[in-house]
Amino acid sequence: MPTYEYACSACGHAFEEFQSIKSKPTIVCPKCKKRKVKRLISGGAGFLFKGSGFYITDYRSDSYKSAAKADSGTSTPSTTAGKTESGSGKSESTPSAPTKSETKSAPPKK
Repeated sequence: MPTYEYACSACGHAFEEFQSIKSKPTIVCPKCKKRKVKRLISGGAGFLFKGSGFYITDYRSDSYKSAAKADSGTSTPSTTAGKTESGSGKSESTPSAPTKSETKSAPPKK
């Protein structure tokens, strides 16, 4: 059941009430007993899932997920001209097969 915020326009008393969605809004002020209470519009609260089956990362937006994928691709150590960061000149990784663009020859010049 949600909590609703109310304010009395006669005495200025502001209060909250825990009510069912189906129940009618309160119209009588609990302080001055006048029928000048109005329900306020509030931002409300977000859902909070508790328990072992829910994780905060389960509900990430698509833009967050795509940015995380882009960041994870840049975390590999960089090499320069076949030298590793240790400067030994030998690459510790196994050589990979050439890609299609590397195996194609340049078009003949006219």
